[in-house]
Amino acid sequence: MKRKTALLATALAAILQPFAITTTPAADTWPTRPVRFIVPYPPGGTTDLVARGIADKLSTRYGQQFVVDNRGGASTVIGADLMAKSAPDGYTIGLITQTTMSINPHTVKKLPYDTVRDLAPVTQVVYFPYVIAAHPSMPFSTLKDMIAHAKAKPGTLTYGTPGTASTNHLGGALLENLAGIKLLHVPFKGAGPAMNAVLGGQVNLIITGAATVLPHAQAGRTKIIAFAAEKRHPNWPDIPSTGEAGLGNYEAGTWFGIVTRSGTPRAVIGNLNREIVNAVTHTDLKERLTKVGFDVRTQSPEAFGKYMADDRALMAKIIKTADIKLD
Repeated sequence: MKRKTALLATALAAILQPFAITTTPAADTWPTRPVRFIVPYPPGGTTDLVARGIADKLSTRYGQQFVVDNRGGASTVIGADLMAKSAPDGYTIGLITQTTMSINPHTVKKLPYDTVRDLAPVTQVVYFPYVIAAHPSMPFSTLKDMIAHAKAKPGTLTYGTPGTASTNHLGGALLENLAGIKLLHVPFKGAGPAMNAVLGGQVNLIITGAATVLPHAQAGRTKIIAFAAEKRHPNWPDIPSTGEAGLGNYEAGTWFGIVTRSGTPRAVIGNLNREIVNAVTHTDLKERLTKVGFDVRTQSPEAFGKYMADDRALMAKIIKTADIKLD
């Protein structure tokens, strides 16, 4: 009986040996060929700037090309679907945003993938902070006075955004909720048209990136009311924060991160995490990113997964309270 058992164990080991040889070293030697880097936005935007900066650093570090593949459309669903249906081998990674992971699950009726089940977190890379800005003709220059104006004339102050259910829209909805005011949301097809509408006086307010607004504020074409955070930002110390103006627990902005297909070997994910964190925190890329308004933020894969779960719950609460729906 013992002899039969030993023979069976030997035979089983012989069958499994090829698999043991081919799977473990694959994680250790990855990558041995180019890696596809999906960006679910069109070329030329802020997401492209971040992705291409990281891709360049990773290509140099690994000696293999990380090829940026822009697949914009459908509020990032097209690109995210490609990520979710890729092979779990580390040869497809993707840049995702708060829209992809925290907002779409609550606003898109039938996502063709599950963000938690199909996408594995690698690390957050940047946070893009927002400011509240107004057309110069508005009769207020502080957050306190803006809130007083909105309460005196509910529903008359307009704010422009890149679209319904955008992070800018949710920033406005949260502002309404915390300040106890009613604003009129005006969605546009993109951040550029929304900014132009404020500059032209077609809408009164905008909640968008500080780096986007600052040149216009310096030229007198708009005025910044407050930085959308608890404390002043070190890059813009002259801009008062919403927290110091008495609006606690308010933060508006958006974050970008890196994911890959669920089931990708843990060693590959850990390898990617280490090199991406190094690229955005210890190279010239950090300076380039902060110069255009990003805050560099990184985490372990586990911490990033927890961060996204908490953020998804917060976005769900804001969306439900404001009754936000995509058309």
